Amino acid sequence: MFTGQSIRVAVAAQGIVELCFDARDGSVNKLDRRTIDELRAATQVIRGVQALRAVLVTSAKEAFIVGADIFEFPALFAQAPQRIEAFVAQANEVFAAFEDLDVPIVTALNGLALGGGLEVALASDARVMSEAAQIGLPEVSLGLFPGFGGTVRLPRIAGAAAAVDWIGTGKLQSAQRALAAGVVEKLVAPAALRQAAIEVLESLVRSGEWRARRERRHGPFAADATVFLEARRALAPAATHQPAALAAVELMERAAGSTRDQALRLENAAFAQIAKTQAAASLIQLFINDQAIRKKAKEYAQAAPKARRAAILGAGIMGGGIAYTAAARGIAVTMKDIRQEALDAGIAEARRLLSKQVDSGRMQPEQAEHVLAAIRPTLDYRDLGDVDFVVEAVVESMAVKKSVLAEVEQRVGAGTVLASNTSSLSISEMAGALRRPASFVGMHFFNPVPQMPLVEVIRGSQTQEQAVAAAVGFASVLGKTPIVVRECPGFLVNRILMPYMLGFLRAVRDGADYLEIDRVMEAFGWPMGPAYLQDVVGMDTLLHVLETISAGFAERMRCDFPHAVELLVRNNRLGQKNGVGYYRYESDPKGRARKSIDPATATLLAGIRTGGRGTFNDQELLDRLMLPLIIEAARCLEEGIAASAGEVDTSLVLGLGFPRHAGGPLKYADWLGLKQVVAQCEKYAALGPLYMPTEGMRRAARDGTTFH
Repeated sequence: MFTGQSIRVAVAAQGIVELCFDARDGSVNKLDRRTIDELRAATQVIRGVQALRAVLVTSAKEAFIVGADIFEFPALFAQAPQRIEAFVAQANEVFAAFEDLDVPIVTALNGLALGGGLEVALASDARVMSEAAQIGLPEVSLGLFPGFGGTVRLPRIAGAAAAVDWIGTGKLQSAQRALAAGVVEKLVAPAALRQAAIEVLESLVRSGEWRARRERRHGPFAADATVFLEARRALAPAATHQPAALAAVELMERAAGSTRDQALRLENAAFAQIAKTQAAASLIQLFINDQAIRKKAKEYAQAAPKARRAAILGAGIMGGGIAYTAAARGIAVTMKDIRQEALDAGIAEARRLLSKQVDSGRMQPEQAEHVLAAIRPTLDYRDLGDVDFVVEAVVESMAVKKSVLAEVEQRVGAGTVLASNTSSLSISEMAGALRRPASFVGMHFFNPVPQMPLVEVIRGSQTQEQAVAAAVGFASVLGKTPIVVRECPGFLVNRILMPYMLGFLRAVRDGADYLEIDRVMEAFGWPMGPAYLQDVVGMDTLLHVLETISAGFAERMRCDFPHAVELLVRNNRLGQKNGVGYYRYESDPKGRARKSIDPATATLLAGIRTGGRGTFNDQELLDRLMLPLIIEAARCLEEGIAASAGEVDTSLVLGLGFPRHAGGPLKYADWLGLKQVVAQCEKYAALGPLYMPTEGMRRAARDGTTFH
């Protein structure tokens, strides 16, 4: 009857036509341009079927439809708003024409139905759902809201409260929640789905009830003013940087009294505007980055055997966190330390983390005991003969690490890969202590390990690809995002962070108020300002990293002036670890550090100022910190420290909490425009080489090109 690349139409039973989504060139169905075009053609074919009584919508894939093809968005959203509005208007005409077929339509939801996939189903008169399926409208995670009728049909089917919740949060919904909200008619076992959908179709044909349902979807819906008021209040704080959720709520409230077609026109126009926001551009780019990184990690992991047994050397905060994370992911772990107290503390920390999982309902008690049993503590190396991957996580001392690595190398098999967890020490120098430097690699885990998603995999000068592949595979099994970087002082994330910190320290020296700087940077979207971040890291730790990285790039990162970190360390103000740094800290009832302003800090910092208190506006403070960070990110890309702009940006987002709405330093520079960035750099040129743009940036500014 109709066979396309994404859709086929055939007779399912007497008078019933089945429209099946079955993309020939992929493992999942996507609502891309081709599929929308085929839905238009399929609708025309169905309209011409003689003796047609009903339409059944199905999927031949494991998932129903996973959503739109996000890779089509950048080119589409680069166009003028009018062009975007025209595109979604044409797509919505296709959905409306399908919805308006003069027979009942039922969709069988067999698996994930997300975004546009759920919007297809909402154009039906009823939906039957597998008990194992999940549905949702997650567009806000991309800085968008539904653009194929989701804001129009969902509130008319499920009511304002459910629509505001589903669209405003973007959360995935279980089959039970979908049924409770009235979004689906019936839940059945997966094997019974098709038959149940046909039965619902036959019932609608007999009763004629589908006409009343369709009439309700074509008209206005009851708008509870309280629902919208509360939603606006809840969403307003985040709307400065990510406006999509609030915009969707305001759109639904505005369209409540409209007909379907009127509401669709409002949605088309509002979607075109939200598609042009910084958040949409950045979050879509982060999604594309993530897909590319996942693909690369998968290719690496396939090139090396999967780790079955691992050893973690050092039962401190980092080592214990790595051991727990590995055991929770099904890897048997030997945790080695030289002190029994350290091993006991490591096991206690694992038990604490597991208890939190059990208390939250994410893990059953027996599962927790199984994970704990997978961690084998030991004081010697005799138990390491059968491990295939070792992570050394002892103190950040070159001499100690060399000694430990040389000793463990003698106790493990010839095929075992060794990795050092370090934030700044040279992998190549450590490799000098080993007989098999080709099987040695760096792995920079971020603290706290169970929560932080990024792992930098550092390729030393002698590291072979097999070791890199093994490390990427190990990190992937741990549920982390591994990004391979070439060795340099500070690797990727900390190297890029240091110019940001130096920009802060110079601003403070020049008279800027650290409280104002923290306020400005947090308003920009950072989870914490630089002074607060330094307190969390620990002033002594930061000073060591600062000195190490600055020495490696002395020409532009040299700390040749009295600065706040040095001053605070001298005064034993180490941050949260001893209760006082820039801020003072006390524990709240749950044991969490609570900060407060310490008047003594301003007096102390006055001693290193070159003049009096300076006056800086917010933009100046933002420029003085962000420009050095952008420039260093560009340098890392040009030098091949990371292989792509996407990897640079994702590393900063995952490792430092760079604001997602800005997409990473290079995407942020693209948004500002490199011509504007270079001009701002020249404005601050007197501050030194930290503010000197790279030749690549200058060339891109002249040519009008971008990083992405």
